[in-house]
Amino acid sequence: MGTHLSKQLERRKAISTEKKALTDLQSSCGCEFPGCDYIPTDRKTWMSNLGPEKLHINKIVWPGTHDSATNKIGIRFVSRPFAQCQSLSIYNQLVAGTRVLDIRVQEDRRVCHGILKTYSVDVVLTDLKRFLSETESEIVILEIRTEFGHEDPVDFDKYLIEQLGDVLIHQDDNVFHKTVAQLLPKRVICVWKPRKSPQPKHGDPLWSSGYLKDNWIDTDLPSTKFESNLKHLSQQQPATSRKFFYRVENTVTPQPDNPILCVKPVTNRIHCYAKVFIIECVKRGCADKLQIFSTDFIDKEFVDACVGLTSARAEGKA
Repeated sequence: MGTHLSKQLERRKAISTEKKALTDLQSSCGCEFPGCDYIPTDRKTWMSNLGPEKLHINKIVWPGTHDSATNKIGIRFVSRPFAQCQSLSIYNQLVAGTRVLDIRVQEDRRVCHGILKTYSVDVVLTDLKRFLSETESEIVILEIRTEFGHEDPVDFDKYLIEQLGDVLIHQDDNVFHKTVAQLLPKRVICVWKPRKSPQPKHGDPLWSSGYLKDNWIDTDLPSTKFESNLKHLSQQQPATSRKFFYRVENTVTPQPDNPILCVKPVTNRIHCYAKVFIIECVKRGCADKLQIFSTDFIDKEFVDACVGLTSARAEGKA
C-alpha cells in the first residue's frame, strides 16, 4: 500500500512538473508565427476561401481529430468519459474546419475505441457525404483502420468504394504535388488500414497504410509528448519532399497506473499548447515538416492555427 501511494505521489509530481514546463514555455515563446493573424471567414469552407488553385496538397497544414467518431461512444456518464475524444459529430467537426478524420472499426462495421463501441460507420460516411454536398472545394483525408484486437470487416474495401466511389481521389504519388483545384471534383483521400486483408495498390480508389504515418507516443506526460513530437517531426523530410502524409498528435493518453483515467482532464494537459507547438516548430527549423496536426476535442483556436500557417505557405510567407 505504501509503495503504491509513493508511486502515485511521484506520478503527480511528475505531471505537475511537466505542466509547469509547458506553461513556462508558453510564457517565454511569444505568440507569433507565420499566418497567426489570419482568421478564416468561414471554417466550413476555409480551403475554398484560401483559393483551391493556390493550395498544394503537400503545403497544407491539415487540422485533424484523434479518434474522431467517439462523440457517442459507450454509455453516457458511465463508460463514455474513458473513451470519448471528441464531443462533436463528424459533420460538425468538418463544418468546424477538420479535414482529417481518424476512424477505427470492428468486425461488424461499428466504430470502436478499444473494447467500447458506438454507431455504425454508415453514420460517419453519411455525415461526410452531407458535408461534401454542401461545399465545393474542401478536400478531406479519411483514415479508417481496423482497431487493435479486432478482425477486418468482411469486404470493407468494396463497401468504402461503393459508398464513396464518385468522390475518391485514387492512390497516386503525383497527388502530393497537385493543387486542390487540380484534384476537383474528387474530394476524399481514403486511407484504408486493414489488419490482415490485402492493402490497396497503386491506382486503386483507396490508399494503403504507408501513405499516412506517425510516431505514436503513449504517455500522459504533456511535456514529454510535446518534446517527443518535436523530435520525431524534426527527423522527417520537408512536407514538400514527402510522398506520404505525416501526422503529429497534440494529445496525451490516460495511463492505467494513474488514478485519472478519463480522457478529457488528461488530454487537457496539452490541448491548449497547439499554437506553442507551431511557434516552437518555427524556432527549431522544422515548421516546413508539419503536415497533419491532430487533437482531441477540436476547437476553433486549433483550426485557426492550422489554417493560418497554411495561408502563410500559400502566400509564400512560410
